[in-house]
Amino acid sequence: MENTLILELKDGKVTIELLPELAPQHVERIKTLARAGFYDNTPFHRVIEGFMAQGGDPTGTGTGGAREAGHENLPAEFSPPAKARFVRGTCGMARTADPNSASSQFFIMFAPAPSLDGQYTIWGRVVDGMEAVDKIKRGTGGNGIVQGPDRLVKARIAADAPAA
Repeated sequence: MENTLILELKDGKVTIELLPELAPQHVERIKTLARAGFYDNTPFHRVIEGFMAQGGDPTGTGTGGAREAGHENLPAEFSPPAKARFVRGTCGMARTADPNSASSQFFIMFAPAPSLDGQYTIWGRVVDGMEAVDKIKRGTGGNGIVQGPDRLVKARIAADAPAA
């Protein structure tokens, strides 16, 4: 439960298995931010059909992140393609051209993207609720910027959930 992230989206819950064996620092950052409520009500600002949905920027511009909340950028934790690949449901960290610039923005893959293998940090994978991810509002144009984007309602670590 400590390595399970639950995202509440408008169309349902998404369960993500965190992968600390691949990216321990990134998983720790995701858990810290989720526990602080950082991701709650943040937009999926960049969503490209057949590729991925990107969120984790409170500003919704694609330029904000946890740096503004006092968190340093994370060093890259790239996995060799033989160990982990970007396939449907893979969760990766967004970054700038600098490999060591991940902060809080993340993306969830709609489909495989071998071009990302070994180039971006993989920190988790969707194990349930991918149908809710599939319903996230798509953006337009080559960069997939979304007008009036869907929002991540709440992010929490399953271990913290109150007993039912």
